[in-house]
Amino acid sequence: MPRSRHHRRLALAAAVGLLAAGVTTAATAQAAPQHTAAAPSGLNGPYLYLGWGSPPKATDVMSATGTTQFTMAFMLSDGGCNPKWDGSRALTGGNDQSTINSIRSAGGDVTVSFGGWSGNKLGEKCSSASALAGAYQKVIDAYKLKSIDIDIEASEFENATVRQRVVDALKTVKQKNSGIKVYVTFGTTTSGPDANGKDLVKRGATAGLDVDGWAVMPFDFGQGSIDMAGATKSAVDGLKNTVASAYGLSSDAAYRKVGFSSMNGKTDVAGETISLNNFKNMVSYAKSHHLARVSFWSLNRDRKCGSGTDGDACSGIDQGTYDFTKVLAGYNG
Repeated sequence: MPRSRHHRRLALAAAVGLLAAGVTTAATAQAAPQHTAAAPSGLNGPYLYLGWGSPPKATDVMSATGTTQFTMAFMLSDGGCNPKWDGSRALTGGNDQSTINSIRSAGGDVTVSFGGWSGNKLGEKCSSASALAGAYQKVIDAYKLKSIDIDIEASEFENATVRQRVVDALKTVKQKNSGIKVYVTFGTTTSGPDANGKDLVKRGATAGLDVDGWAVMPFDFGQGSIDMAGATKSAVDGLKNTVASAYGLSSDAAYRKVGFSSMNGKTDVAGETISLNNFKNMVSYAKSHHLARVSFWSLNRDRKCGSGTDGDACSGIDQGTYDFTKVLAGYNG
């Protein structure tokens, strides 16, 4: 995920039964709220990054938008095969943990994202798949996570040996953590994964790795002002085709194993903008295909700019506070 152009790419309703004298009337049936199953962990959490700027208070966002999920970014290497927030903040005991605790106390939960564009990546610093799996496991255990996101970018993504290491490590994670959701997020072209992305998916399929959601980042295309909703759809369609081919899935089944993580407002590329209407269109598309994951970078930017125009702190477009998060909160798969 981007941090800014300078740091290019571097994150309830209960059912009520109304009975009267043992008979449910049509009126009471209509009045009863519809039961909504809890969304799968990691389905719709926007990226929240505590490493810079003025990140919003997560519980305030929950109250304002109805969102219950967050993707916390980024877990990196401290220089060796040891995970720290942003590569420098302690795994536990700091602001990151207190934020997660507050989210959970308010009825929400988090997905921790490993990687991003900048910094030291665990996939590169850990010398083996078993060591990398151990680093992932430290974080899973520390926070009793139900889902993780591997945001694989830059040199971690471009190295075939590291791609295989990540795949093998994630297979171990899946084996050791029953029910955990694993998402893998990477860049894309407008027509779908590039050669590295296709290779990553194929390696996953060959290894028998059950990824819950392969997700592309459909932005920073470098093509100026284009239809970003259309580009997102074509990129995800391409990803779906790649996953269907690699895993031997039907088109419908493959859609349910893919997703996307957009960017809100102005991206890192001049002339490229994702409007709120674009994002609404993207989420409608996701609903029609029951995509496994939809997110955006980032919650920190989900507001219009004030006196400054820092790309890390605001979207650069005219919008209401948390408009993108409100749309995303309505995505239930």
